[in-house]
Amino acid sequence: MGKAVLFIALAALVIYALLRLVEKRRAARRPRPPQPPPPGTRRTIAPDDDMDFLRDLERKRRRDRKKAKPTDDPRGDADSG
Repeated sequence: MGKAVLFIALAALVIYALLRLVEKRRAARRPRPPQPPPPGTRRTIAPDDDMDFLRDLERKRRRDRKKAKPTDDPRGDADSG
């Protein structure tokens, strides 16, 4: 009984070692993912992450709101009455 357990454990160890070796070789052949840009380089950011863009957008919105004629009705719906 003891010899069978020892044989199974040894066989499992050999199989595990072979599978690890095959996986390492397969991983070495795969192309590596692109590296991130080095620190200090500019990256493209989305408009909603760009504070200058958002600030300019708010300025344009305020300017357009000032250009629009104010209505007599404080609620803003002049048609109701």
